[in-house]
Amino acid sequence: MRKFPWRHLYAWLLAAFFCLGGYLNIFASPEVLDDYRRWGFPDWFHVATGVLEWGAALLLALPAFRLAGSILAGAVMASAATTVLLNAEYAHAVPPVIVLMLVCLNGWWSWRLARLDEVSVSR
Repeated sequence: MRKFPWRHLYAWLLAAFFCLGGYLNIFASPEVLDDYRRWGFPDWFHVATGVLEWGAALLLALPAFRLAGSILAGAVMASAATTVLLNAEYAHAVPPVIVLMLVCLNGWWSWRLARLDEVSVSR
């Protein structure tokens, strides 16, 4: 019997998180739109954020592009954390920092597997 690759489930869960995040940003509630305005972003920025999150989700779901997805997702989460920290909303920085750490773990796994594949191909 073949072992279930838990790292795929982990990446798919991250992809699902970014799918939901993208949806909630593209089809933003009035409260979310007020947050973006308060932070000084233009009116269209929530759509750009959502599209980036959907792009990260797609890349995370595909094993061949998982490292790129981790990089994009990490950039989105680092930007979110930086935004709330610069606006002194320290409690709101906790979720994006946690997700950033989870994305970094996924990126490390993806990078490590890519390196192992390179080593096995070169032999």
